Amino acid sequence: MQINQSLHTAILVTDLEKSEYFYGTILGLEKINRTLNYPGTWYQLGNYQIHLIVSTSVPTENQHEKWGRNPHVAFSVADIENAKSELQIHNYPFQASASGRPAIFTKDPDGNIIELNQQ
Repeated sequence: MQINQSLHTAILVTDLEKSEYFYGTILGLEKINRTLNYPGTWYQLGNYQIHLIVSTSVPTENQHEKWGRNPHVAFSVADIENAKSELQIHNYPFQASASGRPAIFTKDPDGNIIELNQQ
């Protein structure tokens, strides 16, 4: 088997409106049309997609104090300081990476962990 690329990540959410605000407005992802008949929203990032899927519950119990040691999705950002400012303005908590690299971890409205990494 040879895997050529990652196509998408599915993220479970309980409140689609709050999640669309976080992913679309705060993170600035581009919403795309979807044809499936269950509640959700899709976003495009180059040749990669994020699929928000509505669920009645989301298993996001953190197993580690350092958020980066839990399951998470990572996005590259142009300016980590700008990302921190945007999160602070909108009252989203974040943690600096314990490695000292220019990266932070935040949580979406359901507690899913998102890494923002300046490369």
